[in-house]
Amino acid sequence: MKEQIQAHLKNRLAHFTGRGTEREFEDIERKKTGLSNRDARIVKVKAEAKVTRADQEGSHSFLYYTVHMQYMIKQKAAFYIEEAVEERKASFYDGRLYEDEELVPDIPEWRGPLPDDEEQKTGAAGGERIAYVYDRMKAVQYAEKWWNRFNPAYKSFTDDCTNYISQCLHAGGAPMRGYPDRAKGWWMMHNNWSYSWTVAHSFKTYLQYSKTGLRAKEVSSPQELKYGDVICIDFQGDGRFDHTLIVTGYDYYGMPLVNAHTTNSRKRYWTYEDSSAYTPNIKYKFFTIEDDS
Repeated sequence: MKEQIQAHLKNRLAHFTGRGTEREFEDIERKKTGLSNRDARIVKVKAEAKVTRADQEGSHSFLYYTVHMQYMIKQKAAFYIEEAVEERKASFYDGRLYEDEELVPDIPEWRGPLPDDEEQKTGAAGGERIAYVYDRMKAVQYAEKWWNRFNPAYKSFTDDCTNYISQCLHAGGAPMRGYPDRAKGWWMMHNNWSYSWTVAHSFKTYLQYSKTGLRAKEVSSPQELKYGDVICIDFQGDGRFDHTLIVTGYDYYGMPLVNAHTTNSRKRYWTYEDSSAYTPNIKYKFFTIEDDS
């Protein structure tokens, strides 16, 4: 079965650079189309796979595995490397591969009760002013160091995107505040955490209304974002934000490239048009971090 997965991955890799012969892959075509729209293309791709679990149900066998993807992307005269780690499931019947799919985590991140926006606004706005300087390079360095692993100094989550971004901002010098009220401030300590630290929608609301400690200014376009700034995504366009990204680079045209957790990604294009969660109703909010420098 492992040999069949290897052959299947080899065929997928060939499709990324236009050399596939057997069949098209919808996710690959989506990625290639998005790149083409930016005058970019994949010139080289690598994949490292690791089986993490095997299950058996009668004549059906299932292998769960991770694939570390590395794409060398050429855009005009510039090159950059994008990386992502996919969690995948290969299904076999009588020893023959019949399906291979990416396992995409459910959204939203939080399954318990959420404070409403009005409570979040009150919790975000209150408190004594805390002065700080935001070191954007330290935030980006942290994002690069931990993009594909978990810092053991913090609690980790299956849906880890906002927790990871919060850690990046804190590494850049953004101060925690609000402990121990989970509906107030932005913090993680003593094996507890605020909603705004770990939940994408609460984090977005906090950034919109915070007047002390970590605070941000909403801007109208991604071109206004700097290193260490934040993009919040509402995939369904229903007003509940699902995902959080940090700016760690730029493409040839000066558009943001981002890091993220959950589907661990590095230097991914900010629109997430290649994501299986993407919908035509997607909405974004762009936040540039403010400080006292």
